[in-house]
Amino acid sequence: MSSPAALKIAVVGPTHPYKGGVASHTTMVAHELAEAGHDVTLVSWSHLYPSRLYPGEQAVPGGAADVPPFPRTIRALSWARPDTWVRTGRRLRDFDVVVVVHVIPAVVPAHLVLLRAAGAGRTPSASVGAPRPRSVVIAHNVLPHEPHRGDRELMGQLFQRVDAVLVHSDSQARLAYELGAARVSVADLPPHLPGGAPVDRVEHPGPPRLLALGMVRDYKGVDLLMEALAEVPGLSLTVAGEMWGASGERVRALAHDPRLRDRVEVHGGYVPADRLAPLLARHDVLALTYRSATASQNVLLGQQHGLPVLASDVGTFGAQVRDGVDGLLVPPGDKAALVAALRRLAQPGYAAQLRAAVRPPDLHGPWARYIGTIEALGAVEPAAEPLDDHGRSGGPQGADAAGDGADVGTVLEASRGARRVAGHLKHRSGSVLRRLVAASRPEVVVTRSDLPEWIHASDILADGDDADEAKAFARALGLPRVGDSIAAWAALGALAAIVRVRDDGRRSAVIVDESGMRSPLSRWARAIGFEPVELELTGRRSSVEVLDVDTASLDVIVRLHPGGCDADDIDEAVSQASWALRSGGLLCVTLPIGGAGAEGALGPADVRGVLARAHDLGFVLVGDLDGDITGRMRRASDTSTRADAAYGLLRLTLRRR
Repeated sequence: MSSPAALKIAVVGPTHPYKGGVASHTTMVAHELAEAGHDVTLVSWSHLYPSRLYPGEQAVPGGAADVPPFPRTIRALSWARPDTWVRTGRRLRDFDVVVVVHVIPAVVPAHLVLLRAAGAGRTPSASVGAPRPRSVVIAHNVLPHEPHRGDRELMGQLFQRVDAVLVHSDSQARLAYELGAARVSVADLPPHLPGGAPVDRVEHPGPPRLLALGMVRDYKGVDLLMEALAEVPGLSLTVAGEMWGASGERVRALAHDPRLRDRVEVHGGYVPADRLAPLLARHDVLALTYRSATASQNVLLGQQHGLPVLASDVGTFGAQVRDGVDGLLVPPGDKAALVAALRRLAQPGYAAQLRAAVRPPDLHGPWARYIGTIEALGAVEPAAEPLDDHGRSGGPQGADAAGDGADVGTVLEASRGARRVAGHLKHRSGSVLRRLVAASRPEVVVTRSDLPEWIHASDILADGDDADEAKAFARALGLPRVGDSIAAWAALGALAAIVRVRDDGRRSAVIVDESGMRSPLSRWARAIGFEPVELELTGRRSSVEVLDVDTASLDVIVRLHPGGCDADDIDEAVSQASWALRSGGLLCVTLPIGGAGAEGALGPADVRGVLARAHDLGFVLVGDLDGDITGRMRRASDTSTRADAAYGLLRLTLRRR
């Protein structure tokens, strides 16, 4: 495997001349990965969907690309030629990473054939220990907005074969785990905005002009918008996009309603990139009244062109629109709320007030985070043991899997006499969250007696030598290598706490690790026989929110350096863990400690406050052997020469009473 700075990556997905946001996103992913220094090939389709799956025009009208085409593009795949799936896959065997952009479940068989031919994914064809490409799926929609019979089964087959899945919202992460994904990362959909720079607006003295932009489908709720608009005089609406089946017919029929006549214009057909900026400049509000959504860049597109957004509170819209500041949010499918919002927009000057608060989106930072997530998923070595055709590990299966962890959910699979027991988490609807498969034996044997007393569950790191010592000791145990000594120190104490406090001898503890892939905790826990659920989260998200877990269903929640807590979110982390952890469960976090001028850091008084609030929520501190952790913090501060920087790292392990 190449270094993360120079991976050989194949991006498999639609690109120009195919139209739409997914094709643009795929192209920009290839561009951004190449800009980051990777060797990238974009593998696309000469013939994608049959007409029965996509009745509209598939190519961009006129041939003009929505975003700059990627220079190294091969269009080797054809829907009608399964032999191209095999031949193309074989050409990818020497790649480090195969990134598959998932569009609709009907394409899953082609992706599975390609991955098998490439030797990628957790498939029976992957030789144990042999180098193979790592497989990552970018899932824009885990399941379609308008699902069909068999979609869940197809997606389950795909997710159970690949090494990792990247999704764009918490709800999609939960769904991916339900369908058997081994590892899921959540990253905000980065902007890939067609249409270029905004053009000058001409002031419009009349009532606000609304724009509904994009393909008209039932889940986008354009018909609901028009029904509400019929009850609010004055406002006008332009519907610009392809008319899809019965949904398009419904919109055209509503446009002839006497209450909407002369106020609604319907422009059927794809809106090419060179028409977007002038179209947006002729309107005052972008309307996204979806019935359902996952992630979309349309809010960012409107904001880039200075438009406030009227949106349903679905998918990522609620995080992108500041309700009452630069737009309005309404509950999905709520016609009465939509009528009320339209009446507010009809008030003189209100739309202009919202428009004045619109801020252009950050077009670069989200891409850096997004590409970093793909790099992390691509650089981590996959598990060595392949799965069989039913998603099971190759070892012998047994029936003695149930144990202390069985009340979390049904134990799905286990190895006879194995030390790892695979369970599953449930979210509140009771559906299965994730299939975890036990391997025949742990890679490294670590018992309580192997962990010396100087490894404390709760401790202070103020000396770099202590971090180096922890890193060296972990390596001496045979744990996987790690480059960051501080991350090693943080993870070693957490691992020791898990083994000492929550191990029943069968490695069945249900562990959720939201530290991120730069922490070695999950790799180390996996090496000694546990099956942690590992999440890569962006923004102010927690694993409890993403997994939507039942009360008292987890054994361990971990959040460690470099993805640890800080002064802003430690209270929320403790609060959520208080109901998610079962009695005796552990919360292990790291926190920067420093003076009042150190951003995000806590001082001794702050830590005492955290411990007091944790005690009120039912936690006790674990591993503070001398009972004076805040005293050691004060002593560490005595050696610090800067008031504006953290002088140490605190590892706190709390046990639920």
